[in-house]
Amino acid sequence: MWPEGLVNLILLFFAYAFLGWCIEVTLKYFQFHRFINRGFLTGPWLPIYGSGAVLITVAIKGLAPLESSIGTTFAVSFLLCGFLEYMTSYVLEKRFHARWWDYSQKPMNLHGRVWIGNLILFGLGGVVIVDLVNPLLLLLSRHMSLTVREILALCLSAVFLADYVISHFVLKLVKRGVESSEADNTEAISKEVRLLLSNRSVFYRRFAEAYPEVIYKTERIAARMEAIRVETERLRKEAEVRVAQMRQDVAENLEPTISVKNAIIEKQGALIELLYQEEAATPEMKALMAELDAKKAVLQKRRSRFQIK
Repeated sequence: MWPEGLVNLILLFFAYAFLGWCIEVTLKYFQFHRFINRGFLTGPWLPIYGSGAVLITVAIKGLAPLESSIGTTFAVSFLLCGFLEYMTSYVLEKRFHARWWDYSQKPMNLHGRVWIGNLILFGLGGVVIVDLVNPLLLLLSRHMSLTVREILALCLSAVFLADYVISHFVLKLVKRGVESSEADNTEAISKEVRLLLSNRSVFYRRFAEAYPEVIYKTERIAARMEAIRVETERLRKEAEVRVAQMRQDVAENLEPTISVKNAIIEKQGALIELLYQEEAATPEMKALMAELDAKKAVLQKRRSRFQIK
């Protein structure tokens, strides 16, 4: 009914979606010490893991005639999964006004959607998928006839589709709750959404617990954050001006009066040198210049007298 290659990819998708779900549930259990059914879907699968594994598998197979090495697998997995995670975060945030994960506090992150630690794990995971897990899964699948694999793929796809439809209504309710909220911070919106979902069926209540760290974002919150950013920038610039003025005042107050006077005299002398022209000078100007030269000579003698030889 279906091409064997497509059937195998569908089964790989569900296998890795389930493995990803197991990983997420385990990590959250260690973090919160309780079971949390992760993901947007009710079933035990996370599509982003399955999609990433299938993308890596297809890409590496396509590149096999040209290049086949662990380094290539790492680089392809690094880039493809990073792009997938970034775009998933971006689309979900734009559509549902929520940031489902945020790496803003992590080093070398890109807009808080991906960070270098996860990207390295994606690269290593891709190597494990291509060189270890894929051969094992494909070997196991060969023990099943193509008909059995087709039926299994069809059944899983049907259940997955039904799960997606139900979860879609849950997310629509979440979006409506966020958009209608009058709160101006994500904590208050989160409480409103949880209250909204708690009065619904088990599917809705499960979603409320799936992402305890979700960050909701509305236009009101965005406007408030922008106002805070602008005010912070204004205060920073004002502080810089005040610090510069304080430094200037301190420098001026610490400089001895005699030094200030000497500096004035030297600058005046330099100005006179620039403006005085012997040919155009009047007798009064020449007499004044001669007097200044005589005073300079007296100062020079006094300086040379006190110099240590």
